[in-house]
Amino acid sequence: MKIAIISGSHRQKSQSLKVATHIQETLDNDSDCETWLYSLEGNPLPLWDEGVWDGEQKWLDILTPLREQLSSCDALVIITPEWHGQVPAGLKNFFLLFGKNELGNKPALIVSVSAGAGGSYPVAELRMSSYKNNRICYIPEHVIIREVESVINNADDPKTNERSDRYIRERLQWSLNILKEYSKALNQVRESGVTETEKFGNGM
Repeated sequence: MKIAIISGSHRQKSQSLKVATHIQETLDNDSDCETWLYSLEGNPLPLWDEGVWDGEQKWLDILTPLREQLSSCDALVIITPEWHGQVPAGLKNFFLLFGKNELGNKPALIVSVSAGAGGSYPVAELRMSSYKNNRICYIPEHVIIREVESVINNADDPKTNERSDRYIRERLQWSLNILKEYSKALNQVRESGVTETEKFGNGM
Protein backbone atom coordinates (compact mmCIF):
# COMPACT_ATOMS: atom_id res chain seq x y z
CA MET A 1 0.00 0.00 0.00
CA LYS A 2 1.36 3.40 -1.00
CA ILE A 3 0.07 6.59 0.60
CA ALA A 4 0.73 10.11 -0.68
CA ILE A 5 1.10 12.87 1.89
CA ILE A 6 0.45 16.34 0.50
CA SER A 7 1.63 19.26 2.64
CA GLY A 8 -0.50 22.14 1.38
CA SER A 9 1.31 25.15 2.87
CA HIS A 10 3.41 27.46 0.70
CA ARG A 11 5.39 28.70 3.70
CA GLN A 12 8.98 27.79 4.42
CA LYS A 13 9.41 25.53 7.49
CA SER A 14 5.66 25.42 7.98
CA GLN A 15 3.74 23.71 10.75
CA SER A 16 1.91 21.77 8.02
CA LEU A 17 5.19 20.22 6.91
CA LYS A 18 5.98 19.37 10.54
CA VAL A 19 2.68 17.49 10.72
CA ALA A 20 3.29 15.87 7.33
CA THR A 21 6.69 14.60 8.42
CA HIS A 22 5.20 13.12 11.58
CA ILE A 23 2.49 11.37 9.56
CA GLN A 24 5.10 9.98 7.18
CA GLU A 25 7.16 8.65 10.09
CA THR A 26 4.04 7.09 11.60
CA LEU A 27 3.08 5.35 8.38
CA ASP A 28 6.64 4.23 7.70
CA ASN A 29 6.51 2.25 10.94
CA ASP A 30 3.99 -0.02 9.20
CA SER A 31 5.85 -2.57 7.09
CA ASP A 32 2.88 -2.78 4.72
CA CYS A 33 3.03 0.95 3.91
CA GLU A 34 5.13 2.95 1.49
CA THR A 35 4.87 6.75 1.57
CA TRP A 36 5.50 9.67 -0.77
CA LEU A 37 5.57 13.16 0.73
CA TYR A 38 5.08 16.15 -1.52
CA SER A 39 5.29 19.65 -0.08
CA LEU A 40 4.04 22.85 -1.70
CA GLU A 41 6.65 24.79 0.27
CA GLY A 42 7.80 27.71 -1.85
CA ASN A 43 4.76 27.17 -4.12
CA PRO A 44 6.55 24.85 -6.58
CA LEU A 45 3.55 24.37 -8.89
CA PRO A 46 2.75 27.19 -11.33
CA LEU A 47 -0.85 28.36 -11.48
CA TRP A 48 -3.02 26.39 -13.87
CA ASP A 49 -3.39 27.62 -17.43
CA GLU A 50 -4.78 26.14 -20.65
CA GLY A 51 -1.41 24.62 -21.47
CA VAL A 52 -2.24 21.80 -19.05
CA TRP A 53 -5.13 20.74 -21.31
CA ASP A 54 -3.09 21.32 -24.47
CA GLY A 55 -0.21 19.13 -23.29
CA GLU A 56 2.41 21.86 -23.53
CA GLN A 57 5.93 20.60 -22.99
CA LYS A 58 6.60 22.87 -19.99
CA TRP A 59 3.61 21.34 -18.22
CA LEU A 60 4.56 17.81 -19.21
CA ASP A 61 8.01 18.34 -17.72
CA ILE A 62 6.51 19.55 -14.44
CA LEU A 63 3.53 17.25 -14.09
CA THR A 64 4.60 13.91 -15.56
CA PRO A 65 6.77 12.75 -12.63
CA LEU A 66 4.13 13.93 -10.15
CA ARG A 67 1.36 12.20 -12.09
CA GLU A 68 3.35 8.99 -12.01
CA GLN A 69 3.80 9.21 -8.24
CA LEU A 70 0.14 10.03 -7.57
CA SER A 71 -1.10 7.34 -9.94
CA SER A 72 0.93 4.75 -8.06
CA CYS A 73 -0.61 5.72 -4.70
CA ASP A 74 -3.58 3.94 -3.15
CA ALA A 75 -4.61 6.67 -0.71
CA LEU A 76 -3.77 10.25 0.28
CA VAL A 77 -3.40 12.45 3.32
CA ILE A 78 -4.20 16.08 2.49
CA ILE A 79 -2.76 18.53 5.01
CA THR A 80 -4.08 22.08 4.85
CA PRO A 81 -3.37 25.09 7.01
CA GLU A 82 -6.11 27.63 7.58
CA TRP A 83 -5.23 30.95 5.97
CA HIS A 84 -7.84 33.65 6.55
CA GLY A 85 -10.37 30.89 7.07
CA GLN A 86 -9.50 29.30 3.72
CA VAL A 87 -7.49 26.58 2.01
CA PRO A 88 -4.26 28.09 0.57
CA ALA A 89 -4.35 28.96 -3.13
CA GLY A 90 -1.52 26.57 -3.94
CA LEU A 91 -3.42 23.61 -2.57
CA LYS A 92 -6.56 24.51 -4.50
CA ASN A 93 -4.32 24.83 -7.57
CA PHE A 94 -3.08 21.28 -6.89
CA PHE A 95 -6.63 20.01 -7.38
CA LEU A 96 -6.85 21.85 -10.71
CA LEU A 97 -3.67 20.24 -11.99
CA PHE A 98 -4.39 16.61 -11.10
CA GLY A 99 -7.52 14.73 -12.02
CA LYS A 100 -9.33 11.43 -11.91
CA ASN A 101 -6.42 9.50 -13.43
CA GLU A 102 -4.27 10.37 -10.41
CA LEU A 103 -6.82 10.81 -7.61
CA GLY A 104 -10.05 9.21 -8.78
CA ASN A 105 -11.82 6.87 -6.34
CA LYS A 106 -8.93 6.92 -3.91
CA PRO A 107 -9.58 7.57 -0.21
CA ALA A 108 -8.14 10.67 1.41
CA LEU A 109 -7.82 11.86 4.99
CA ILE A 110 -8.06 15.62 5.58
CA VAL A 111 -5.78 17.02 8.27
CA SER A 112 -6.38 20.69 9.00
CA VAL A 113 -3.81 22.79 10.86
CA SER A 114 -4.49 25.97 12.81
CA ALA A 115 -2.19 28.18 14.86
CA GLY A 116 -5.19 29.08 17.01
CA ALA A 117 -8.56 27.58 17.78
CA GLY A 118 -9.80 27.35 14.17
CA GLY A 119 -9.30 24.76 11.47
CA SER A 120 -12.84 23.73 10.58
CA TYR A 121 -13.35 25.96 7.54
CA PRO A 122 -10.66 24.29 5.37
CA VAL A 123 -12.21 20.89 6.07
CA ALA A 124 -15.59 22.12 4.87
CA GLU A 125 -14.04 23.82 1.83
CA LEU A 126 -12.15 20.73 0.70
CA ARG A 127 -15.18 18.50 1.17
CA MET A 128 -17.37 20.95 -0.75
CA SER A 129 -15.28 21.99 -3.73
CA SER A 130 -12.09 19.99 -4.30
CA TYR A 131 -13.42 16.56 -5.29
CA LYS A 132 -15.85 17.15 -8.17
CA ASN A 133 -13.89 16.27 -11.31
CA ASN A 134 -10.95 14.41 -9.81
CA ARG A 135 -13.32 12.18 -7.77
CA ILE A 136 -11.08 11.94 -4.74
CA CYS A 137 -12.99 10.22 -1.91
CA TYR A 138 -12.63 11.94 1.45
CA ILE A 139 -13.28 9.51 4.26
CA PRO A 140 -15.77 10.55 6.98
CA GLU A 141 -13.02 10.96 9.56
CA HIS A 142 -10.79 14.04 9.58
CA VAL A 143 -8.33 15.57 12.04
CA ILE A 144 -8.15 19.22 13.09
CA ILE A 145 -4.92 20.16 14.83
CA ARG A 146 -5.54 23.35 16.80
CA GLU A 147 -2.76 25.29 18.57
CA VAL A 148 -0.41 23.35 16.31
CA GLU A 149 2.75 24.88 17.74
CA SER A 150 2.01 23.13 21.04
CA VAL A 151 1.90 19.59 19.63
CA ILE A 152 4.05 17.14 17.62
CA ASN A 153 7.27 18.84 18.66
CA ASN A 154 10.65 17.53 19.76
CA ALA A 155 10.57 15.92 23.18
CA ASP A 156 12.34 18.82 24.90
CA ASP A 157 10.30 21.65 23.32
CA PRO A 158 8.95 23.85 26.14
CA LYS A 159 5.93 24.89 24.05
CA THR A 160 4.53 21.36 24.03
CA ASN A 161 1.20 20.76 25.73
CA GLU A 162 1.66 17.14 26.77
CA ARG A 163 -2.04 16.34 27.09
CA SER A 164 -2.91 17.80 23.67
CA ASP A 165 0.16 16.25 22.10
CA ARG A 166 -0.74 12.78 23.32
CA TYR A 167 -4.33 13.15 22.14
CA ILE A 168 -3.39 14.37 18.64
CA ARG A 169 -0.82 11.63 18.13
CA GLU A 170 -3.36 8.98 19.12
CA ARG A 171 -6.09 10.57 17.00
CA LEU A 172 -3.82 10.68 13.96
CA GLN A 173 -2.84 7.03 14.39
CA TRP A 174 -6.49 5.99 14.70
CA SER A 175 -7.49 8.02 11.64
CA LEU A 176 -4.62 6.65 9.57
CA ASN A 177 -5.67 3.11 10.45
CA ILE A 178 -9.14 3.90 9.11
CA LEU A 179 -7.63 5.39 5.94
CA LYS A 180 -5.66 2.19 5.33
CA GLU A 181 -8.81 0.09 5.53
CA TYR A 182 -10.60 2.41 3.11
CA SER A 183 -7.60 2.05 0.82
CA LYS A 184 -8.07 -1.73 0.71
CA ALA A 185 -11.80 -1.39 0.06
CA LEU A 186 -11.61 1.24 -2.67
CA ASN A 187 -8.85 -0.65 -4.43
CA GLN A 188 -11.48 -3.32 -5.09
CA VAL A 189 -13.85 -0.67 -6.45
CA ARG A 190 -11.24 0.62 -8.90
CA GLU A 191 -10.23 -2.89 -9.96
CA SER A 192 -13.88 -3.78 -10.68
CA GLY A 193 -13.86 -1.45 -13.71
CA VAL A 194 -17.18 0.19 -12.86
CA THR A 195 -15.52 3.60 -12.40
CA GLU A 196 -14.07 3.64 -15.92
CA THR A 197 -16.00 5.90 -18.28
CA GLU A 198 -15.44 8.01 -21.36
CA LYS A 199 -18.98 9.40 -21.35
CA PHE A 200 -19.03 10.90 -17.85
CA GLY A 201 -15.63 12.50 -17.60
CA ASN A 202 -16.64 15.21 -15.15
CA GLY A 203 -18.61 15.19 -11.94
CA MET A 204 -21.98 16.90 -11.63
